[in-house]
Amino acid sequence: MFRLLGFDVRVQSGFVMFMALIVFLYRSPFGFWLAGSLAVLTLIHELGHAVAARRTGAHAEISLGFLAGYASYTPTRELTRAEQAWISFAGPFVHIGTSVAVLIAMGVNPIEPSSSPSSPAAAAIWWAGPAIGAMNLIPVLPLDGGNIVMYGLDRLVPGRARRYMLYFSIAATLTGAVVMVGTGYRGFVLFIGFLLVTQLQMLNAGKPQKAPRSVWDDAVTALKADKQARARRMLLAALSHPQPAAGVPDLTLTATEAAALIDLLPNPLPYGDPGNEYVLAHLLLTTRRYDDAAHYAAGSFDRTPNTLSAAIVARAAAALGDQATAIGWLQTGADVGTSAAGLATTIDRAPELSNVRSHPSVVAIRRSLTPVT
Repeated sequence: MFRLLGFDVRVQSGFVMFMALIVFLYRSPFGFWLAGSLAVLTLIHELGHAVAARRTGAHAEISLGFLAGYASYTPTRELTRAEQAWISFAGPFVHIGTSVAVLIAMGVNPIEPSSSPSSPAAAAIWWAGPAIGAMNLIPVLPLDGGNIVMYGLDRLVPGRARRYMLYFSIAATLTGAVVMVGTGYRGFVLFIGFLLVTQLQMLNAGKPQKAPRSVWDDAVTALKADKQARARRMLLAALSHPQPAAGVPDLTLTATEAAALIDLLPNPLPYGDPGNEYVLAHLLLTTRRYDDAAHYAAGSFDRTPNTLSAAIVARAAAALGDQATAIGWLQTGADVGTSAAGLATTIDRAPELSNVRSHPSVVAIRRSLTPVT
């Protein structure tokens, strides 16, 4: 990685391999010039995107990979469609403009390169510059031309433009592949294949993903199949040993199901995995076992200090009528700072905190937290 014009530039091994592949395939001065021209103009292309993004206040960085470069950016405010379209256009604009200027300086007509005395260098720069730059403006995704059209289409069909553009892009790419093969232009097969694979990946990424089942859901399924021992083993394993970080599962257990799972567990309740400890503390709370919830969540907090466990203790203490302890744990959760948004949501919505929500100390804690978006 290196920095250029204030941007981080990551050169992946695939980028170097692609340049080496070009040199190997051509084995001529043209191949060396083409690889060099592609490397330089791809970087210039991505710098065009990055500079345009930075002018909107966004933070940008560049990655150079196999067959493509990418300028990713993180906006600091909501960008307009016109700004996003300009960022997409800036790359090919700088790409084509720079290569045309170089060709003119070499005495080559960039519109009709065959009409001027040409050299391997000029031919390579023409293909790597105006030719590829113009191809990048073809209105299919993930090319810049497709993104420009997509931002315009979003004005007509807000929220659906990306999906429509992907369907159109796949159809157009398949049609282009058939035409290219039928007319003998098979040199673009690799490029068309890259487009099609990327489009299918984008289409699949846009589909809603089914939430993975948690061990708690699986344990309920085992209980319904009258396999209590299996359900108990599953829960003990999940609670007693650290699990891969997967976030807090979105459980839809009924109070009866939650109580049945809790009753499977030994006393004292097991510790070992912070995520599943939080789930168990939450189930204790929702089944109104407030004293157990407070003690278990406090024990989990002692082992792994985190805001959400502190919030469980606060909710349980408030439900038991101990306002001072509830406020103290809310402050502890804010001080730990592992989930400011989660604590803000708890203060705003938890029914157990209704009697302390307007307390000056709680109001001050809430004001110190990141607003919920």
